[in-house]
Amino acid sequence: MKSLPKREDFFKPVLKAIYELGGSGRNDEINNKVIELLQLPADLLEIQHTETQTKFEYEMAWVRTMLENQGYLENSARGIWAIKTDHKVDLNFSVSLKEEKQIANEISERENWKDELIKTITDELSPNAFERLVKRLLREKGFIQVEVTGRSGDGGIDGRGVATINGILSFHIIFQCKRYKGKVSSKEIRDFRGAMVGRTDKGLFITTGQFTRDAIFEASRDGAPAIDLMDGEKLAEKLKELSLGVHIEIREKISIDKNWFRNFENG
Repeated sequence: MKSLPKREDFFKPVLKAIYELGGSGRNDEINNKVIELLQLPADLLEIQHTETQTKFEYEMAWVRTMLENQGYLENSARGIWAIKTDHKVDLNFSVSLKEEKQIANEISERENWKDELIKTITDELSPNAFERLVKRLLREKGFIQVEVTGRSGDGGIDGRGVATINGILSFHIIFQCKRYKGKVSSKEIRDFRGAMVGRTDKGLFITTGQFTRDAIFEASRDGAPAIDLMDGEKLAEKLKELSLGVHIEIREKISIDKNWFRNFENG
């Protein structure tokens, strides 16, 4: 396979993926399930669309938005996509040029701010400033005893902290920060895991870039200490969630309900 399937060929796999996830799922869960169903090769999944999004991820966003507009899916405020059970599954519909442009605009509104945010971080912040930003982020998420070490020769370890769960359970973590636009490789994950040995059972790798597919598999490899990953897109989402350097403006959108007016013809 030299290119990704056509958009319309993703409609059924996306719906099937969500069905197999129990009727709902997040973007990454749906994407991973579609990759599994279609057995898409790694080289196609690495093609970039923007700094924070691959071509595959963009196509998936397009398909989900199209299915939402057609009434097959709904998207909650928390970014969960769910199948609308009251809708018959009939995917024999065509997409007009006007609809394509509308969907592209919707995706741009949803995603472009992430690229701008990550560009601001990579262009405006020094590596030390980025580490301090991560420290603030972790504290806002409930971590305590957060320290940024950043010592050379420390195996890539940039800091450590303690994550707490409901004020009852806690566990120590070690984290690494990479402020760059490239992709983190599986070797870097292995090196980070090697630095973790004997220090902690949990690692967190944060980057403004992305992770290769091999790096993602390596992070969750069976029999090895698990490493949680936060790429540029997830980092942007967390900063938005916590309103850290991100301001949200709610705009009024007015639409006309023509059916409401037509009801007067039945009087």
